[in-house]
Order: sequence, then structure tokens, then C-alpha cells
Amino acid sequence: MSNYIMDLRKIVGHRPLLQCAGSVIIENEKGEILLGKRTDNHLWGYAGGSVELEETVEECAMRELREETGLIADEMEFFMVNSGPEAHYIYPNGDEVFNVEIIYLSRRYHGELRPQEEEIEELRFFSPEELTMDMISPPIRPVLRRYLEGRSII
Repeated sequence: MSNYIMDLRKIVGHRPLLQCAGSVIIENEKGEILLGKRTDNHLWGYAGGSVELEETVEECAMRELREETGLIADEMEFFMVNSGPEAHYIYPNGDEVFNVEIIYLSRRYHGELRPQEEEIEELRFFSPEELTMDMISPPIRPVLRRYLEGRSII
């Protein structure tokens, strides 16, 4: 499969792109969520990434989960769409995006935790009480705020 966004970057450089993404929040039986520490900004986030050509958002979310964590979602349920000004992000390399991110929750999954070395420094389950927004990658803070509000943590 090609890397659609990287192909576009060769043409447009760092200029803003509208980026469609699929993501998965994994929640274990203790109510903890799986986050990965990103290699680019050293902040934490859930598994997700850009939808490729001819790929559904659900396929993207499952692929990104498998690539970044080694896990396979047995079931996913729709959680929310993250878009608008709060989903705008400029990566450390200068690439600018306006995300339209479709996020799923999964409480049923299998596999062996294995971080994708190029993108993830560390994988760890966090209890909701351990999470602070300053440790979370900026474009997904609105998602985790809503997740925590739903759990009555914020």
C-alpha cells in the first residue's frame, strides 16, 4: 500500500493538508487505556493514522492499531469525530495538518504488545486518574478530554 500523505508531501511540502484519520482507543478490563509515547514529539497518544487510498476508515484504524501496538481489535465501537481548529497540528518537522479523525473504542482485542520502533518509544496502560493533558499529544487532547468526561474523571 502506498503512503498517500507522504506522496502529497513531496508535492506540497509543509503546506497545510486536510488529513482523514482512523484511530482506536484500547481499554483493558481494569478501565485503563493504552497510550504510546510518540518518537516525534515525545508525548502520549492512542493508535491511529492517515487513511490510505481505497482503505475504509475502519480498516485504517485496525491497521494502525496493529502496526503501532501489535494488537488486533476483535470489536470496535464508534466513539467520536475529532475535527476543526482543535484538530489542527504542526508536526515537529514542520508538516501542517487539519485532521478529520474518526475514533473508535475497543475493549476486546488480542495480540502481544509491541511498539512500532519508528513511531512509538513506549507503550503503556494508564488509569484515567494518571492522565494529564500536558502529557498528551495536542491534536488528540479534545478526544481524551471527552473520553475522561464520559468516565466522570474531569
